[in-house]
Amino acid sequence: MKKKFFIIITVFIVILILIFSMVFDSLYSSNIRIEKQKTFIDIPKKIDTDSLSIILSPYLISKNKFKLALMLKRFKQPKPGRYLLVDKMSNNELINKLRIGTQLEVNVTFNNKNSLEELAGYISHLIEPDSISLLEVMKDENFITKNGFTKENILLMYIPNTYRMYYNTTAEGFRNKMLKEYHRFWNTERKELAKKNNLTPIEVGILASIIQKETIIEKELPRIAGVYINRLKRKELLRADPTVVYAYQQRYGKDLIIRRVLNKHLKVDSPYNTYKYSGLPPGPISMPDIQSIEAVLHFEKHNFLYFVADFNKPGYHIFTRTFKEHNRYARTYRSNLNKSRIFK
Repeated sequence: MKKKFFIIITVFIVILILIFSMVFDSLYSSNIRIEKQKTFIDIPKKIDTDSLSIILSPYLISKNKFKLALMLKRFKQPKPGRYLLVDKMSNNELINKLRIGTQLEVNVTFNNKNSLEELAGYISHLIEPDSISLLEVMKDENFITKNGFTKENILLMYIPNTYRMYYNTTAEGFRNKMLKEYHRFWNTERKELAKKNNLTPIEVGILASIIQKETIIEKELPRIAGVYINRLKRKELLRADPTVVYAYQQRYGKDLIIRRVLNKHLKVDSPYNTYKYSGLPPGPISMPDIQSIEAVLHFEKHNFLYFVADFNKPGYHIFTRTFKEHNRYARTYRSNLNKSRIFK
């Protein structure tokens, strides 16, 4: 009888040890295998444990052990976000991370996005909200008006740079962060520089968007900005070719390629056509980068009123003080375009 009891106890202890070993193994042994030093996974909102297992399956050594660990820890739903996976991570470490929401910030970098639609589409690949929800809050008229923008110039609120935010940042969260970054960028010093030249931050941004389209040569940006500042001070038409191209494309097709500005382009009736309408256009013609904004704020002081592209030095321009000088260089430039059979 004692022997039978001893055998039962022994079997029971062995079973307990096996159960404990199985539980310990499922929770604390390594169950993540990755080849790269760092691997990131994006967990969307409101997914169940089955969907979670599918997302993690490429990295799990044992899917069954992971499912057992989920059951043992009574885990139902992970917090959305971007998470870092480390080689040899245990199920317990991973589940705790997903339960608490210990996620990573992501780099959100953008530039050269020429419309809210283009920006929303791009950002939707970097954080969780889709392009439709992003665009909806970006175009919210109450938000735009309340914060001193218009639908024509709201693109200027989005200063091109690299920002840190969580993957599960909401559409509203992204927009509101960009507003804070806009005010942080337009600090007292920059505002004073703009005011000194009778410009608002919005006007600086609009002018920056124009000079950015004029040249790819960094050192020419302040000089071109100086030309337009001179014209504004003299209350002359800006006569900026990039605004004409923008106006024509807005009217007849954004995909139109215009390599040469013609009379038909100059005739387009649009507030963005600075050959017809005085002052700055109502909004930017592109998303100005910080370099171009700084070029306007620190424009080169000179007496130039005109410039024409230097055909022999692509990207560069020839600057002149008089219309007579300008016409001479302009005729040479047009002649070279004709020789190269660039007619439109």
